[in-house]
Amino acid sequence: MKHSVYLGLGSNLGDRIEFLAAAIRGIADFEMTVVDAVSNVYQTEPVGDVLQNEFLNLAISVQTDLSHQQFHQKMKWLEKEIGRTESERWGPREIDIDLLLFDSLIVNTDDLRIPHGEIVQRKFVLQPLSEIAPNKLHPIEQKTIEELHNETTDSHGVTYSELHTSQLFALINDSITNPTV
Repeated sequence: MKHSVYLGLGSNLGDRIEFLAAAIRGIADFEMTVVDAVSNVYQTEPVGDVLQNEFLNLAISVQTDLSHQQFHQKMKWLEKEIGRTESERWGPREIDIDLLLFDSLIVNTDDLRIPHGEIVQRKFVLQPLSEIAPNKLHPIEQKTIEELHNETTDSHGVTYSELHTSQLFALINDSITNPTV
C-alpha cells in the first residue's frame, strides 16, 4: 500500500454507532485498501448555530493504492450508500466522512481540500487523530498532530465514550487489521 490516509468520521442522527461501523466496513471493502487503526469514540458538542444532537466522532488510519481523487470519490459514494442526506453546513447528519490527510499531499480545488481545512480548529478531530497519528506532520502547519491538539483553543466538549467505543469495536473487529483499543 503506497498511501497513508487519515479520515475523520462523525454521526449525530439515527443509530450513530451503526452508521460509523458501516463507514469503517465500507472503507475496508474499497479495493487495494486496508483500515489499519481506529481511535476511540468521542461524544462531542456540535459546532455552529444549528440546534442538534451531540455527535459521535472518531478517526481512522487507512493504507491504500487508490489516488486521492479515487479515494475521495469512493468516500462520497459510500456516504450516500450508508444513508447520508444533504443538510445545511454544520447541520445534523447520519454519517460524515472527512478526508483529513493523504500522505503529505496539499490539494486545494473546488471539491477537495487536503489537508482538511478545519483540522487545526477542531478539537473533535484532533483528539481522536492524535491517538492514532500523534507524530504525523501537518503538511501546511509543519507541526505534529499532537502539537496541534495541545495548542488548540477550541472549547467545544469532547468526551471519551467507553460504551460507544466498545460497541463500535464489537461491530468492526473483522474489518480492521490493527485495532487501537
